[in-house]
Order: sequence, then structure tokens, then C-alpha cells
Amino acid sequence: MTDSVALQDALADAATGDVWLFRGAATADRAIRLLTNSPVNHVGVVLAIDDLPPLIWHAELGASMPNVWTGKRERGSQLHHLDRAVSTWTHKYGQQPWFRQIDIDASDEMENLALEVVAEFSGRPFPRTTTLARHWIAGRARRRVTLTDIYCAELVALTFERMGLLGTERPANWYDPGRFWSGDRLQFIGAELGPEFSVNEVPEPLDSWHQDADRSS
Repeated sequence: MTDSVALQDALADAATGDVWLFRGAATADRAIRLLTNSPVNHVGVVLAIDDLPPLIWHAELGASMPNVWTGKRERGSQLHHLDRAVSTWTHKYGQQPWFRQIDIDASDEMENLALEVVAEFSGRPFPRTTTLARHWIAGRARRRVTLTDIYCAELVALTFERMGLLGTERPANWYDPGRFWSGDRLQFIGAELGPEFSVNEVPEPLDSWHQDADRSS
């Protein structure tokens, strides 16, 4: 059984390279877990740059919040305020959040490399279900795919690769959200992820965070 932490405490300790994981009950959530045999259906990575509020870099189907990088509401690869994303994913999408802390302090170079991934992939489309399945099946055989569209685990893996924290012997499409759960031992380079902490005391999202979300989804 995982330990539980209030969202405000989790935010206070958030650091670049931490991983956030989510599990929901919607049909799409269950389909992703069934397809990938994972305990979770979504994963994102934290970017906590200087004195900025912590951000989460992830790929999602929805367009509920503005992408911090572009200022637009868009589907696909997005950079969000971590607190707003967790609140929205918990209450609007009905997801249970967990996080795992990385055991190193990311260097300025690592963070700059991560931001280069954001600049390159921000707004990149999320794949359709059939495309996602093809990505994952090809990944089982360690065959790389062209990332013209990209799902959450691919994006997180690619970001860690570019930061020098994951090797490149496995393609990004080899990864699924469950690979970032503690049951799977990731081969990080010079770092490790700690155990999962479940997150509670998550406030309801403010209406302004996802204004016009229904019309943009």
C-alpha cells in the first residue's frame, strides 16, 4: 500500500524529473491499461525550472487547459501548471494521481535539454487508438516509429533520453505508462525513481482553468 501525501506538500517538493502517474475508470483509460497491461493509463514528467511553479510535461487527448508553452488550448503534447493539471485530472477526468520522486538534482544542462524537447514537440498530436496500438506493438519488437504523433509514455521516455537519464537502446515506443510504475525496473543512468505516493486533498479546479473546455474538446 502506497503512502499518501496532500497535493500542496507534493507541490512543495516537486523537482525536475519527478514522474506523475494517473489511473482512471473511463473507457479510454481502461482500454490503454488493457492494451499495455499497465496498472496506470497516463504518465507525465515534472519540469521545475528556477523559481517558476512546477510544470508537468505530458501528452493528452483533452484540451482543458492552456498549454503554457504556446498559450493555446490544444490536444497532444502540452506543458501545464502541475497543480492545475492534477486538479483537473482528479476531478474532471476522475483519475487517481500518484507521483515518484527522482533522486538527483537535475542540472541546468538537463533542464535545457528537456526544454528543447518541449519546443520541438509542444502541440504534437496524440495518436488515434489504432496508431497507439501500432506504436506499442512495434515497441515490443524494439522497432522505432516516426513520432509524428506521440502518446504520453513515449513523450516522457524521449524527454528522459534527451536529458541523458535513459539509454537509447530501447525506442521511445517501447515504453508504456506502466513502465514508470515501481513494478518495472527502469534502467536509468545515474538516477532512480523512488516509491509511489498517492495524492489526496486535491482542490476542485477553478472554472477559469478550463474555460470553454467543452467547445475545444
